[in-house]
Amino acid sequence: MRDHIRIGTRKSALALWQAEHISAELQRLYPNITVELVHFNTKGDRILEKPLAQVGGKGLFTAELEEAMHKGDIDIAVHSLKDMPTE
Repeated sequence: MRDHIRIGTRKSALALWQAEHISAELQRLYPNITVELVHFNTKGDRILEKPLAQVGGKGLFTAELEEAMHKGDIDIAVHSLKDMPTE
């Protein structure tokens, strides 16, 4: 087990609550680790001028989190299932 875990999360109130909850549970289960929340402003968060349905594409709220995880910038991502792209 690593001694430091970086959790990627959006900055919305719900996303922050979820990430903080996971952080607290990890620290409760593994008291010797430290947890860092890494905040992201996703494409879905930045598009304010038109309805998201018009923008199209999948993963407007998750793509940056997944990319950061693949690059090793974060260890895990916490977000709502509703934000995951579906097929």
